[in-house]
Formats: sequence, C-alpha cells, structure tokens
Amino acid sequence: MAGELDVVVFGAGGVTGRNVAAYLASRATEGSLKWAAAGRDPHKVQGVLGQLGVRPPEILTADVSAPESLVAMASRARVVLDLVGPYTRYGRPVIDACLDGGAHYADLTGELPFVRGIIDAHHERATRAGLKLVQVCGFESLPADLLVAELAELAAAESGDGLASVDLDVTVTAPPGRPYASDMVSGGTFQSIAALTGADDAALALDPAVLIPENAAAAAVRTRSPITLAPRRGADGVVIAPMAPAPFINPGVIHRSAFLRAQARGDTFEPFRYREGIAIGGRTVTLPARWLAGAAMGATMSALGAVARSGPAVRRPVAGAMAKLGPGSGFGPTGARLERWRWRMTATALTRSGRELHATLDADGHPGYLATARLLGEAGILLAEDGATPAVGGCLTPAAALGTECLERFARAGLRFSSPRGASSRP
Repeated sequence: MAGELDVVVFGAGGVTGRNVAAYLASRATEGSLKWAAAGRDPHKVQGVLGQLGVRPPEILTADVSAPESLVAMASRARVVLDLVGPYTRYGRPVIDACLDGGAHYADLTGELPFVRGIIDAHHERATRAGLKLVQVCGFESLPADLLVAELAELAAAESGDGLASVDLDVTVTAPPGRPYASDMVSGGTFQSIAALTGADDAALALDPAVLIPENAAAAAVRTRSPITLAPRRGADGVVIAPMAPAPFINPGVIHRSAFLRAQARGDTFEPFRYREGIAIGGRTVTLPARWLAGAAMGATMSALGAVARSGPAVRRPVAGAMAKLGPGSGFGPTGARLERWRWRMTATALTRSGRELHATLDADGHPGYLATARLLGEAGILLAEDGATPAVGGCLTPAAALGTECLERFARAGLRFSSPRGASSRP
C-alpha cells in the first residue's frame, strides 16, 4: 500500500464519525499519524468537526454515488474507516473502492447478511491482495471477539487445549440522572436494523453460522451453539438478558473467528457453545422486575426475528414503517454525557479438558457512541502500522485481523483487558 495517509474517516460528519475523527486528532498529537476526514459535503464535515474543536489536516470529497471519488479516496489511504450506513445500502461501493485503491477497510456494520455477501464476493481477492476487510469492528463485535480470542489463545498456550463453552456477560453503568431515549439505540443503528429487517436475506441474520461458508462447519455451529433469547440466571442472582442492541451479531462474528483460527493453524474446526447477554443486577426484592425486563427484551428480539423470517409482504412494510417512524441517522447523545458511561465484559470459558478460564475488560464511554468510535479509530491506527497486526488478508473479524498481541493498545481507547496471561507472558 502506497497511500500517503495512514487513516481516512469516511462519513466524518455523522454522529459516530465525528467521534472517530476526534479520537484520531487526539492520537495524532502523540506521534506521526497522518489522517484525513472525508464526506460528501466537505463544508458540512468542517463545520461539524469544528464544533468539537477538531481541525482535520485535510478533508476529502467522497460520495457513495460517485465511485471515482471513493477510489480516489482509497488510493490515498492505507486504511479507510467507513461510517456511512446503513451498510447494506451504502457499504459495497466503499469496499469495492478499497480493493481497487489498495487500502485496508473497517466498518461498524452489524448487518451480518451484508457481511456474508462481502465474504462470498471478496474474500479470495482480498486474501490474494493482502488487504484486510474488517467488519463489525466497534462495540459489536471487537471487545467480545478479542476477549474470547484471548481465552482461546490462553487455553492453547497452556495445554494445547480448545474451548468447549464461553459465557460472556456485559454490565453497563449509566450516568446518574434521568435516562434519555437516545441512550439505548442510535439513529444510525436503528436505521441499520430497519434496513436489515427489510432485506431479502434478512433471515440469515438469525443464523449463528452465517459467516462460515463451509457447510459442515456451519452445521456444527448451529447444532452446538444456537442463539437463545430467553433470560437466564447468572451468578449472585443476576439476570442475564439478551444482548443489546441485538443478540444476533456477536455470535456469528465469534464463530467465524474460531473458524479462521482453526484454518490458520491447520486444525480441525470444533465449535464451542457461546452465550452472551446483558447482566441486570440488583437486590433480591427486584428479582421479579429484572426477570420481567429480561423477558421483555427477549420478546422484542423474538418479534424482530419473526419479521425477518416472514415473507416480503410482511417484512418490507414493517421495515419501511420502522425506517419512517424511528430516529434518523443523526439521532444520538452528545457532550459530557457520553464520557460518563462505564461498562464491563466478563467471559468465563470451559476448556474441552474441563478447566475453567476467566477474562474481563473494563471500559469507559458510552458503548454505542463514544467507545465504539474510539475502538474503530484505534483499530484503524493498528491496521495502518507495518507489523502491528498479523500478516494476513481477506474478509476478517476483528480478532483475526488484529490478533491478541494488540490488547494493551486498546487502553488508549479506554478498553482495559485483564486475563491470567499478562503482557509479559505472551508468546
């Protein structure tokens, strides 16, 4: 790759894109990072970023309706971070441009049928070119994917063992005061869910093996690790509710990571059971209310799944109503409220030999707005650095693209990993 820019943020004027740009601007003060913002309207991008006190070294003009502008952008970059969604509608031209222009690519999509389409269309070409197409690279699914990969590496390093099961729970601590509707789901995320619901291949999103193209391996995942939506009991009376904003995203990514890991090592792929959810804690007296909340979340996700499985006569009108009545892509919280969120992921694994392993991460910032932007920004910086990530190309998950050697780097983005294998003991 010969691009003179390390990282370009495409869609820097959006709610999350502006936070990615702010993170890169902050990191650029520490070293020699060369970055630029990009968008359809450079004046709008300049105005939006100016409100945050961010002055990009350069603002590129790029528009998904003008493929030549996307190729021009990609040809100048080592890495393009794509923040223009819904990706089912707007992502493919940017990926095509990165392949033509010779740039790595990363995005925040949770639209797994779209990701599967990119795998089928471009994995071989990206592999031959040594280019990384890294999707689902924000709160979904970078933290969980890296946490599970760390446990898999730990099991393999200590005894050559594999994982039999992983349970991953997330605890979120919101800022004090009155909650806001925008705290839960951003307009961009909501519009992505609406676009996915209306897509012809929407039902693929419910498949935990959607990102595994090998039929036998995919069937094994479906048998071993189906996605469940009912709340379950965690330790110390905690209720584990379905993952938010959707429980159908992380499993497909994590199982693909395990599949790619087995391929890279020449091992037989043996899937593990994976479960995840939001941990709702509280006093014993609140247990019925917490079970009710978990059940309501499960019922909502089940209803979305039923729509996704339905025919076009049902699916498309529902998706259209969601897109029209729901918040738009500019809807989301801003300011100091974003900084005051805290969250933790805890993963407990059982190896095939029966050993129990634990790993956790603690993080700062709103998961879906601020933390996700910083994670994508740091991932982009890593991808732009020679030798910082595994020398492999293709349509990759965050764990496959970045590797577990980089975990400490994400402390810069407010993500702190802790596992029995410290940095000094990494192979």
